[in-house]
Amino acid sequence: MSAVAKGAPVSAVAKGASVVIVGAGVTGLSAAFWLARDGVDVLVLDKGVVGYEASSRNGGGCTHYQSPLFHEEQRLWPRMDELLGYPTEWRGERIVIAVTEAQLARYHRIQGIVGELGYRVDLLDPRQVRDAVPLAGANLGGVHIRTGGQANPQRTVQAYAWAAQDHGARILQHTPALGIAMAGGRAVGVRTAAGVIGCDQLVIAAGPQSDRLARDAGLDLPLAPARAEMIVTEALPPMPLGGVDGNGLYGRQTLRGNLAYGGGWHEWLDAVPADNPLPRPSTPTIRPLARRLAELFPKAAHARVIRSWAGIVENTPDGRPVLDRPADPGNVTVATMSSVGFGLSPATGRALRDIVVEGRCTFADLGKLSLARFRDLDPDWRRRQGWFTPAAAPAREEMPA
Repeated sequence: MSAVAKGAPVSAVAKGASVVIVGAGVTGLSAAFWLARDGVDVLVLDKGVVGYEASSRNGGGCTHYQSPLFHEEQRLWPRMDELLGYPTEWRGERIVIAVTEAQLARYHRIQGIVGELGYRVDLLDPRQVRDAVPLAGANLGGVHIRTGGQANPQRTVQAYAWAAQDHGARILQHTPALGIAMAGGRAVGVRTAAGVIGCDQLVIAAGPQSDRLARDAGLDLPLAPARAEMIVTEALPPMPLGGVDGNGLYGRQTLRGNLAYGGGWHEWLDAVPADNPLPRPSTPTIRPLARRLAELFPKAAHARVIRSWAGIVENTPDGRPVLDRPADPGNVTVATMSSVGFGLSPATGRALRDIVVEGRCTFADLGKLSLARFRDLDPDWRRRQGWFTPAAAPAREEMPA
């Protein structure tokens, strides 16, 4: 069932808005919430239903310590249920388990970085890991991050959509953005099959379609789309802390007890259709994903995988998001999160509200997330980085995590 309530007919919804957002994932929906909360007339368009891509198909992590939005992410998540008026199932803290020496060294570095940012992180020895994580077995230790946490992606998408509507935002589903209408050097609307939907300002938050739409506005946004896989097991006894990562995986234990995890290799795509969703077949990545989950939780190795999800994500060349409103055309804001959109969404939406209304983010320096950093990018960057999937790929279960 759609997360969006039945609203006005298309003729009323499609009349345009002061701010039009293309993309009803968590980034676009959070921006719509923060804008509508301040009384801005906002309309969100999506080619399918809200959150259909990676926004509802991810591990639900809320701990992005490498982002300039990290402090705001941590400040907002504990308040989001109250702010939105709907449950996100947010729960604080995370444990990260190491099963190799290389992982342990990396997690100890994380402990130092997050500690320097002012948050508590405890080092755990193997026994402490087993005490805290009943499903764990042999391990080399880990870290207990006393901030961050995890939330339910499906619940969170619903919460953003409903809260945005409660504040007057309009959401138009099954309405692909076919292009951007330009006039006088500015974006004046979004072209759809039903006609042009006018706008004063435009936010492009369309995931893997963002590069195509940005080109219509004269912007070069380098992206590589990929299909990312998630698996879900049958329900198991709940652990004291639902957020447990490690062994190249990200994910959480749901309130029902299911293990929902992803990570590892992407299936790189050449292009993503603008007007219809891609099929979601299971891919060879499920086998190594299930194996690594059994290595992380040996006492859950008997659990059956009951379903899998695949969502389309977009990645920038350096793996960092782009949050920017370039001077030309001046009324187009680009928001692509490079696979880290869910956890940062409370802060990202607020930052986009600031960029649209104030002209800049008022609570964080987003300079390193500007589009200008790719000005001299090699046109062949995808192939140089190996970000493509050959037609005849080798068996992936032997590839390293």
